[in-house]
Amino acid sequence: MVNIGVVGCGYWGPKHIRVCHELAEAKLVSVCDLDEKKLSQVRTQYPNLKATTSFKQFIQNGVDAVFIATPVNAHYQLAREALLNDKHVLIEKPMTTTSQEALELIEIAEKRGLVLMVGHTYVYHPAVEFLGEIVRNGELGDIYGIDADRLNLGLFRPDVNVLWDLAPHDISIVLSLLNEDPVAVSARGAYHLDSDICDIAYLELMFASGMICHIHASWLHPRKIRQLTIVGSKKMAVYDDVSETEKVQIYDKGLSIPDNGNHNGNPGNGNNKFSAWPPNYRFGDVVMPFIRNDEPLKVECSHFIKCIKEGKRPRSDGWAGFKVTSILEAADRSLGNGGHREQLNFATMAIPRLVER
Repeated sequence: MVNIGVVGCGYWGPKHIRVCHELAEAKLVSVCDLDEKKLSQVRTQYPNLKATTSFKQFIQNGVDAVFIATPVNAHYQLAREALLNDKHVLIEKPMTTTSQEALELIEIAEKRGLVLMVGHTYVYHPAVEFLGEIVRNGELGDIYGIDADRLNLGLFRPDVNVLWDLAPHDISIVLSLLNEDPVAVSARGAYHLDSDICDIAYLELMFASGMICHIHASWLHPRKIRQLTIVGSKKMAVYDDVSETEKVQIYDKGLSIPDNGNHNGNPGNGNNKFSAWPPNYRFGDVVMPFIRNDEPLKVECSHFIKCIKEGKRPRSDGWAGFKVTSILEAADRSLGNGGHREQLNFATMAIPRLVER
């Protein structure tokens, strides 16, 4: 039995507390928060839990694994102290405020043989797992592009901009779907309510294959939209997280170029003007596959416990968190430079692995 402790009882922490309390393969034993009022609320609902405002005392309360659900500026220090006390760690997104902090946590976890996982919850959503399957098995064909929209009116954050708040979800989804990492990033945004905090942003990820990903994040939108569209050479897919019944739709739509002898069916060869080779448009069926109704957070937490017990590396490990943080850092630089393209090179970071996936 793995003994679990949760740090942070604000917005997201209580969700972890509920899920961890329900896990059969682990036991929630302790919670920690600086706010005594929040701890009192937890004590009322879970009277058998040890609750403290002292992280040092929390670490000594017999926990084997720590869930960190605090504001991001506290992630690094809390995770570092937990790892140095030989505790497995799950950190909510984004992993840290800098890529250097993320690398240090990865190094500590690797040296001590500990599981370090990042809470990229959407990676564990059954709909995203399904999308990953049809991308990998080639049902959609070559991936041309991905468009993601994560919009709503609020919730405004005083500690991070809209990209650091919302974009980690879609960045982590995209990285989990593709077999390649972005090589460059650019971002533009607007600062309407606070001159220092971007509240509307457009992020673009570029890949060596020519694939492009566009992410729109906003705290200033009349509707709640959580949608991701994948455009493939064979089919296209739409994931709508707000929809209650139609989470995924697969469109048998596309465009092909007839082989008229001028370019061997490839617009990149010969005369590639549309007037010379009118394309064929395909309008087929729309399929809405069955998607399991598993709770992503529960799947994520169960996966974390399984990795601890079996000594395996999580799907959303520290390396995944490092990539997301690095992309956000580059996006911030691009925001400050008027959308200038920032280069990325994850291949230069050699991170040893505990075990092969």
